[in-house]
Amino acid sequence: MEERLQECYDELTRLYKELYGEDEAGFAYFLGMLKRSYEDRRDSLRKRDEERLLNPNWYRSGDMLGMMLYVDAFSGNLQGLKERLPYMEECGVNYLHLMPLLKTVKERSDGGYAVADFRTVQPELGTMEDLESLADECHDKGISLCLDFVMNHTSEDHAWAKAARAGDPVAKSRYFFFDDWTIPNEYEKTVPQVFPTTAPGNFTYLPDCNQVVMTCFYPFQWDLNYANNMVFHDMTENLLFLANRGIDVIRLDAVPYIWKELGTNCRNLPQVHTLVRMMNLAAYVVCPGVLLLGEVVMEPARVVPYFGTPEKPECQILYNVTTMCTTWHTLATRDVRLLKSQMEQVFALPVSCVFQNYLRCHDDIGWGLDYPFLQQFGMEEVPHKKYLNDYFTGKYPGSPSRGELYNDDPRLKDARLCGTTASLCGLETAQTAEERKLALSCDEMLHAFMLSQSGIPVLYSGDEIAQKNDYSYHEDPDRKEDSRYVHRGRFRWDLAEHRTDDQTEEGWIFEALRDLEEIRAAHPAFRADAACRVIETGSDQVLGFVRRYEAAPGEEVVCLYNFSPEPCEVANPAIGAACLAAGKQRKDECEKRIYSEETIALPGYGFVWIKKNARA
Repeated sequence: MEERLQECYDELTRLYKELYGEDEAGFAYFLGMLKRSYEDRRDSLRKRDEERLLNPNWYRSGDMLGMMLYVDAFSGNLQGLKERLPYMEECGVNYLHLMPLLKTVKERSDGGYAVADFRTVQPELGTMEDLESLADECHDKGISLCLDFVMNHTSEDHAWAKAARAGDPVAKSRYFFFDDWTIPNEYEKTVPQVFPTTAPGNFTYLPDCNQVVMTCFYPFQWDLNYANNMVFHDMTENLLFLANRGIDVIRLDAVPYIWKELGTNCRNLPQVHTLVRMMNLAAYVVCPGVLLLGEVVMEPARVVPYFGTPEKPECQILYNVTTMCTTWHTLATRDVRLLKSQMEQVFALPVSCVFQNYLRCHDDIGWGLDYPFLQQFGMEEVPHKKYLNDYFTGKYPGSPSRGELYNDDPRLKDARLCGTTASLCGLETAQTAEERKLALSCDEMLHAFMLSQSGIPVLYSGDEIAQKNDYSYHEDPDRKEDSRYVHRGRFRWDLAEHRTDDQTEEGWIFEALRDLEEIRAAHPAFRADAACRVIETGSDQVLGFVRRYEAAPGEEVVCLYNFSPEPCEVANPAIGAACLAAGKQRKDECEKRIYSEETIALPGYGFVWIKKNARA
């Protein structure tokens, strides 16, 4: 540790002074906290750190496959999840992302993102010792564990918030408290609303203490004041505490919001990057095998800076939210032009940039698309959002999709979308064998596209068995107002029993995904650090790109995706290449096929992965 601390001491000192001035006592406390955290780290975890320092690209390999899940929905509790790890191995998962599981108050939880205690697991899920035991078991099985770290705010039930509410001036300084609405009203002039329908405004009045507190998300989530170095010290220590329980990847929730400054939009301010860089350095000193995953739900220009630079990294991994929402736009429009443009932007980034890729996340699909780009094709923002939401909720004529709106705002004519992949692909409404086959093909094609993107692909638990929407949340008084629970339903273990029978929907998707995942793991062209480029297909319904890995044995893989239910024929970009994967065909069938024709016929929602030697 001492060598690593000395290596980054000067930068840490400079960055700390940028935010907190010449507070020598504060900086000394911060360094002491790092040493205490290192001393708390178990030998087995220190050994893991040393192994990863020798192999710093461990998370860039083509065999990384993630799954995200809610512990209660998947297995009841942490002990149940530990017992279900063989299922994870069967799925090929070696990166397990657990949704928030720290202590909250049920009525004021926001899905676990209102944390009342960063050192305690939600009692019904188990204990911190159970989490450590799960991490140890995961490590024994070669599975890395990711956990959310809610850093922008605490619950109003947190000890700091309770003390602040009672008038403790030190506790109040950890938040943004005001005696009246004068300053909050000034903030409101420039700060956008996160949830304008369900939680309008950025401040909440507390009648019991006659104070106004900043609450950018929900009234029970109080924003932390990182201009107070006590907050930075203690939240960094909480992060390191979780790392010391065996967590391999810490997801920084809502990171762009963590620095507030009057007269700004309180988003992506320069001080945010200073804080994240210091947290990165703190992790490097104490637990260098642990990675930071940034949740930056912003436009691409705002996302990429959170990688930092190769010399001064911030987050090693970032959420690829832009590609996620553009993928669903492409499915609804059957037009790949926006997706093609954005893939060109992603492929132009340094190969050191690693994204966490997914088809859907725990929250919702927000339509943060590049509308200036779409305007050239006659797609204006407000009517296009309405079309997308109508299409995916089944209101648009002929749409097979079934989803639900979240945070629908009639005033702004804006809403977000919720639903499982299978239901959004039309499997829920399929009545005939042909409709069922088309929906399954759509589901497989989207997953194939996600698996072929650079980075770490992450499945949402249940998608591997084509689980459909769960409408039972309508009957739950604590959840019925939150449509996100339509895709947060309990994992259907009864349906998972069918995963080996490819005559069932569950078995069809499970076998298809396992084939694709095994092909991906076996070919270095799918590594996160492979070079990629978009290719012209001659069709606006077909996306094409090439993945090339220069190192031995050297290979290129061409990927083609038909985002329309209508068949399409495109020019063959790799005559004489071998088939790796094709929609509706299994691995053993594909291995015998050579693409020698000048054109390739893609069925509706069809795709192909074809391989040629890069040096040929």
